[in-house]
Amino acid sequence: MTHPYLDGADAPRVLAHRGLVGEDASVFDNSALALAAADAAGASFVETDCRATADGDAVLFHDETLQRLLGDPRPVFEVGTDELRRLFAAHGGLLTLAEALEAFPGMRFNVDVKALAAADDVGRAVAKHGHRVLLTSFDDRNRRRALAVAREAGAAVLPASSGGRNTIALLRLASALRLRGWSRRILRGFDAVQIPERFGPIPVFTPSFVRAAHDAGVEVHVWTINEPERMLALVAAGADGIVSDRADLALAALRRG
Repeated sequence: MTHPYLDGADAPRVLAHRGLVGEDASVFDNSALALAAADAAGASFVETDCRATADGDAVLFHDETLQRLLGDPRPVFEVGTDELRRLFAAHGGLLTLAEALEAFPGMRFNVDVKALAAADDVGRAVAKHGHRVLLTSFDDRNRRRALAVAREAGAAVLPASSGGRNTIALLRLASALRLRGWSRRILRGFDAVQIPERFGPIPVFTPSFVRAAHDAGVEVHVWTINEPERMLALVAAGADGIVSDRADLALAALRRG
């Protein structure tokens, strides 16, 4: 049975990676303005990230520290939410996950739980939006904790799930060995796997990997692809979704293609 997160949405999926920044270097990824730009471009799905502030709020923020965006070496968990809002004010605006879900009620959120410290607030935020949220994390402990808190908070529909690094590594091995039963067990409870084309010299997106996922009823989303020709080639090879910094280009290419 297809999770509501995926049901009724255009395919192939276009997931706006941290929103849509475009050409304005002053706008931060994951900011309110970046999400609004993705929404305006027609993206149904947005991929975003959550970390916890010093106040325990799950905010849309990718990096462990403020260094890349603000030249500040402090980790996010040492900065209060109000201070972070002030720092983001000139760069598109900060959002907590709860605020983002309320501000963009028609958008489907792919939420990467970057830190265990953010998981509880993520779970509380998504509890009443489970039908339009997919939770993922490189570390499956973060995702599982957020799901558990959403369940405790009375979620009528639990969010969809995508497997983390261990799931992907195991599926890569099982699919290469053509262990169909093992692949299905690995993917039990998941709705998608979100992968790079390669991990170093090792190809991850392979025909056997795609077959194994589809055999288990699980979608394959590939990140982060910004060239329209490559998007089209991946979809032709079986990708169900493309995660892109340029959702505008992806939508134009894939809807045309």
